[in-house]
Amino acid sequence: MRPEVMAYIQENGTLPTDPQAWLEAMNAARPFTVAGALNIHFTDVGDDFAVLEMPITDATRQPFGLLHGGVSLLLAETAASGHATWKVDLRERVPVGVEVSGSHLRSATEGTVQAVARVVQRGRHFIVHAVEIRLKESNEVLSLCRVRNFYKPVK
Repeated sequence: MRPEVMAYIQENGTLPTDPQAWLEAMNAARPFTVAGALNIHFTDVGDDFAVLEMPITDATRQPFGLLHGGVSLLLAETAASGHATWKVDLRERVPVGVEVSGSHLRSATEGTVQAVARVVQRGRHFIVHAVEIRLKESNEVLSLCRVRNFYKPVK
């Protein structure tokens, strides 16, 4: 994570709890992650959801020109794991993805995909999200995913 984001966490314990400031902090870390390589960025967040977007490009397609199913799962885990940091004291525990599954319902070859992660269950040690991967232009659901994160204690 970027030094200024880590400094903020060390000083305050969490990422910002103001949605706009959280989005800015999460997106500031993009250049150092797969999110930067694939131009993934968070666009909205709230207590029970997070939304991110990514353009479909050659880097995200499989050899037959379709959005790669593994990229859809990457989007799901990125949205859910990102949201799992919302209002959590990251000096004490950090979310770690332990399970991701998905069903691909439709294909897409171009446009922008959105991942909408919604909390299904939030506990002390785990958080589970249901994630819809949608084609932004048509709002069609491309994939339905489930992601479970474990809150790993920081030593």
